[in-house]
Amino acid sequence: MKPPLRIAILECDTPPDSVREKFGRYGTIFKTLLDAGADALGQPDLISSKKGLELSAFDVVEDQKYPDLDNVDAVLISGSKHNSFDDTPWILKLVEFTKKLLAQDRVRTIGVCFGHQIIGRAAGVKVGRSEEGWEIAVLPVEMTAKGKELFKQDTLSLHQMHRDVVFEYPKGVETLGASPKCLIQGMYKKGKFISVQGHPEFNEQIVTRLVNMRHEQGIFTNELAKDALDRVGNHHDGVAVAQGFLRFLLED
Repeated sequence: MKPPLRIAILECDTPPDSVREKFGRYGTIFKTLLDAGADALGQPDLISSKKGLELSAFDVVEDQKYPDLDNVDAVLISGSKHNSFDDTPWILKLVEFTKKLLAQDRVRTIGVCFGHQIIGRAAGVKVGRSEEGWEIAVLPVEMTAKGKELFKQDTLSLHQMHRDVVFEYPKGVETLGASPKCLIQGMYKKGKFISVQGHPEFNEQIVTRLVNMRHEQGIFTNELAKDALDRVGNHHDGVAVAQGFLRFLLED
C-alpha cells in the first residue's frame, strides 16, 4: 500500500472529561500516536506527521456513522469501556461492519484493545471476561517472531486497561505476543488486519486519570489502583507499536 494512507478511526468510546479536555477525543489521541509513529519510521520522503497520512474519525457509539470503504485504505477500531461481547445495537452494528471489512481484500484493519476483541468476535472466535483479572498500566508483552519482525523489539512495554480477552486465534492468524495474564496480546493476518490488546495510544497522564477515576468509582480496589499507579510512569513503547501498524499498512 502506498501513501497517502487514508485511515478512518472508529471511536468506540468518549474519553472522560479530564482526558478529553487535555488530549481530545480518541480520534485526536490516535492522530498524535500515528504522527509520532510516522516520524519515527525515519522515511520523511515517504511518510511523516506532515506527509502521507490522511486521518478521519467516526463516532460509532452515539452517531453510529461509518466510513465509505471506497474512500479509505484502513480502519482503526479503538478501545472502549464497553464489553466487546455485549449485544447492544451499536456493538452488533460494529461487529457486522468488521465482518464486512474482513471479507474484502483492499481496506486493512487495525484493532486496539476493545477493537482487538471486536476483530476476534467478527472472525468467529470467543471473546469475554478473563478469569485472570485486570491488566492495568505498563506491563511487558513478550513478542513472537512475527511480533519482533513488525515491532522491532523482543519485548514491548505497553499500557494495559482490560480484563476482557480474545480466547483463541482465528484460523490463519499469526501470533504477535503474550503476557502472563493474556496469551493473545496481538494478532496479524497479512494484508488483512493487525491488532494489539494493549493501549499504544495511552500515556502516563491518561492512564493516571483513568485509574484514579475507576478507583473512585469502586471498579479498582485500593491494591489494584496502587499497583497500577506505581508502574504508570514506566517506559512505554506506544510509538514502536504505531510504527508496526504503519509497516503493516505499507506492506505490499
